[in-house]
Amino acid sequence: MRTASRSKPVRREVSVPGPSMARRLVVVLASVLITACGGAASHSPTAAPVDEGHVDLRLGYYANLTHATALVGLQKGIFAQSLGSNVSLTTAIFNAGPDAVTALLSNSIDATYIGPNPAVNAYVQSHGQAIKVISGATSGGAELVVKPSINSVSDLKGKTLATPQLGNTQDVALRYWLLQKGFKTNTDGSGDVAIHPTDNATTLTAFKAGQIDGAWVPEPYATRLVAEAGGKVLVDERDLWTATGGKFATTLLVVRTQFLKDHPITVRHLVEGQFEADALINSDPAAAQQAANNQLGAIAGKKLPDAEVATAWTHMTFTDDPVAASLQQSADHAQKVGFPSSGSLKGLFDLSVLNAVLAEKGKPTVKGL
Repeated sequence: MRTASRSKPVRREVSVPGPSMARRLVVVLASVLITACGGAASHSPTAAPVDEGHVDLRLGYYANLTHATALVGLQKGIFAQSLGSNVSLTTAIFNAGPDAVTALLSNSIDATYIGPNPAVNAYVQSHGQAIKVISGATSGGAELVVKPSINSVSDLKGKTLATPQLGNTQDVALRYWLLQKGFKTNTDGSGDVAIHPTDNATTLTAFKAGQIDGAWVPEPYATRLVAEAGGKVLVDERDLWTATGGKFATTLLVVRTQFLKDHPITVRHLVEGQFEADALINSDPAAAQQAANNQLGAIAGKKLPDAEVATAWTHMTFTDDPVAASLQQSADHAQKVGFPSSGSLKGLFDLSVLNAVLAEKGKPTVKGL
């Protein structure tokens, strides 16, 4: 089986209506008050002038339901409304996190929705300088789906499995889980279980053709492997995170550190859009599912069956909390299977903007490390 080539980012211009200068002053004053009342602030949202002028914001995300916050926020115009007319928003779509990291570190995008392991990789590669996690987005939504003939982990010896990309969140999760079960895997595809990093859409085709025996993938691909290809769930990753009650970071919102310093008000408005998108997802799941599916349809040219979206939705929790403790564990898991590690990730988080927004909305604040 041939591994899919790196996907090329797709960019799309979004027109945005905007806020008045009065709104910008209110934002700054609110941020000052939150910081004065003890909000976490490794970087203050008031560090730049009130009027940032015209800003180009390049936002990345994946065409996965685990990125429903981005899908809904774009489809419903939530980000457009929040960012305002002074911001030109373009989007870049990635198959998995390592490509998004490359775009971040090369200054090709300014912010992106991304999995925890690629976020850690960006932090490590830049010696803790390039990015900050500014919000959570999704917990859960990743499963190992296998052929019906595979009934236990022992049946996986000698089998071939797929993940979205080498070093991405699901790739690390699968390799660590197999290590815990006594199986060795190698990045070249050899070992007790062969792992072939493959584009998600190609994984579905390969599974249907019998070229692979299973895959550890995010939603909606896990549900599609079951519904469209006759697979069965061998592992729901939520079951592995007992210490956190089944919660673990699947999707985060990260921003380049320099962009945060240069455009704190724009970042504030992006986080407000993040909050509003997750609020809609949780208050009206049916409308959110439709919006997410419409956005996927606009990207792929074809929507998913509504039943598949509804099933996949039950495997995820949408939350602004980045579940910070799970990132440290994910980083430790990555180190144990041979990927770079930085030790403590305390400097990876800057939740000051998010906590200012949460406090303003009367919601509990969240913690980093």
